[in-house]
Amino acid sequence: MPRKICVRHGKEFPCSCGMGNLYRCVEPVVLLLLRAKGRSCGYNLCSELHEHALTDAEIDKAALYRTLRQLEANGNVKSAWEEGQGGPARRVYTLTKEGERHLEEWAVVLDHLSRSMTRFVREARKSTRKPIAQKARRA
Repeated sequence: MPRKICVRHGKEFPCSCGMGNLYRCVEPVVLLLLRAKGRSCGYNLCSELHEHALTDAEIDKAALYRTLRQLEANGNVKSAWEEGQGGPARRVYTLTKEGERHLEEWAVVLDHLSRSMTRFVREARKSTRKPIAQKARRA
């Protein structure tokens, strides 16, 4: 299956957006943000997701809220409604002890994946003269 042209990054630079249905890894990013912030509503998490995203793919709000609901159902986060200051009530999320453990599990999984990907890239580049990313930077 050929790579699709990404509308956000163009055809000159390969990104995960154009590579098909890659898992966006929203869950570990949400867990990490909640650990760093202590507590947060979904709206604030959404505004920071792109800074910590693990792929180039855009993370939509629906994916974030689905992930938060699933994390809560699994006991990794808990939520409570808080009255808004001059606005509507909002659901505020906090990380649980189980969520801390789950974040550590994600760290192990992603570390293994990172090493596997490094090995893959090294092998893939052995058979090519110049990596595509280097060609794109020179253009």
